[in-house]
Amino acid sequence: MAIRKITEYPEEVLAKIGKPVTEFDEELKRLCTDMFETMYSAEGVGLAAPQIGLNLRLFVMDCEGIKLVAANPEIVSEEGEQSGQEGCLSVGKVPAVVTRANKVKLKAQDIKGKWFEQAAEELAARCFLHETDHCDGKLFIDHLPKLRREMVVKKFQKEKKRK
Repeated sequence: MAIRKITEYPEEVLAKIGKPVTEFDEELKRLCTDMFETMYSAEGVGLAAPQIGLNLRLFVMDCEGIKLVAANPEIVSEEGEQSGQEGCLSVGKVPAVVTRANKVKLKAQDIKGKWFEQAAEELAARCFLHETDHCDGKLFIDHLPKLRREMVVKKFQKEKKRK
């Protein structure tokens, strides 16, 4: 068990479509344990493999009572709309208002490779979408208008220089 280094924007791995998880073994279990530990340490509610430098379609989350490992995630349905503050561990938690679906259904494989579907609403739905985006090589800032995206990136870079 170890806390991994969080990959930050504009690292290339964050913009790549993740490779499918094919091995559901002890190594994957250790990786997921590390990912949960890293997420909790950073006070996040979700963490995708690209955020720790791994080009894999994998995320963990613990949000609104839903704690899960999602390998090879895909969003199978979306409905409604919500707008709210969203941040990202890979963008220094600098928040911005993002509009996303209010209800979603996720299809993914668990730590043993068994397929499952999970529905979520509001913040948990936002988390499903945000983390699945990471697996698809997208960041939440990609959903922002150009000017707002530039403002978030500038603020992140400014805060990063202070550290």
